[in-house]
Amino acid sequence: MATYKAAGVDDRKAELLVSFINERIKKSAFCKNLVGEIGFFGGFIKIPRSCSDNLLVASCDGVGTKILIAKAFEKFDTIGIDLVAMNCNDVSVCGATPLFFLDYIAVGRLNIEREKKIVEGIIRGCEIAGCILAGGETAQMPDVYADDDFDLAGFCVGVVKKSKIIGPSKVRRGDVILGIGSNGLHSNGFSLVRKIFFSDKGIKRNLFKYWSELGRSLGEELLRPTYIYSPLLGTLVEKKMIHAAAHITGGGIPGNLSRIIPGNLCAEVYTGCWSVPKIFQIIQEKGNIKSKEMFNVFNMGIGLIVIVSEKKKEKVKNIVKKLGFRCFEIGVITDGYGDVKLLNKNN
Repeated sequence: MATYKAAGVDDRKAELLVSFINERIKKSAFCKNLVGEIGFFGGFIKIPRSCSDNLLVASCDGVGTKILIAKAFEKFDTIGIDLVAMNCNDVSVCGATPLFFLDYIAVGRLNIEREKKIVEGIIRGCEIAGCILAGGETAQMPDVYADDDFDLAGFCVGVVKKSKIIGPSKVRRGDVILGIGSNGLHSNGFSLVRKIFFSDKGIKRNLFKYWSELGRSLGEELLRPTYIYSPLLGTLVEKKMIHAAAHITGGGIPGNLSRIIPGNLCAEVYTGCWSVPKIFQIIQEKGNIKSKEMFNVFNMGIGLIVIVSEKKKEKVKNIVKKLGFRCFEIGVITDGYGDVKLLNKNN
């Protein structure tokens, strides 16, 4: 007799996972702003009283092929943080405060212990970002995914007053470009990384290998979670300290910084102003990759860029350091054509 379970979909396991998520959320910092429980057709959240005359800002993203590293290294407690970071950071660089988050987990076959670790990471990421995990979907899709395969997607909605929107319209000639340190690769460039390090069948051996230059195994380095910059950006926006911000993801500094440069200006970035983390140096050497390609693919140690006025730059630097991030003065805004120039010039 044919059954749904025999076809590869286990509803009982799905119910256990939803029950786990509900119980875990009840212990979270954002629980008080969630109305009802996870598992209904939609998630309900309280609308802040301050939301009048505000705009909603939405983002959707995943963590790409970093999930293949997590799978091979059998470490799943950080990619949920990555998922939240990739979405909440994008919302926050618009000047918005992340309001709520939704996740989508697609699997070939449910692995409750793995899914619990992923969800724990998502909840931790939401707590760091200060947003609510309002719901999500766990889809069992045998035949689309192999039994051990899975994929992740996230969705974040934020809120911002019109007067607090930051972006290209506020950038001025003479503004200073500050780079905020990353936590390694974050969640971009992993297709190239896998091609360089794991082209043979020894992926597990290579991941567990200890690298003295890194002070950890390659797997541990590659799975360092993406920094969540939302609390930092929220503070800077609230204090009216910055003109614009860019989350440095796929496309690197040139591809993302150019989004916030007006058509009549240019961003000059001086690549000698910060120390590029060892992992990027190893990738470049092992893959024989040109510097231009490295900067077009990876964040190169700068996960966030903020553009500030000259007179406020020291205050911004102090706030960044106080909140536990590394800050580098990496360039200036000059006349141009909406472009980004990477110049090999020491500060």
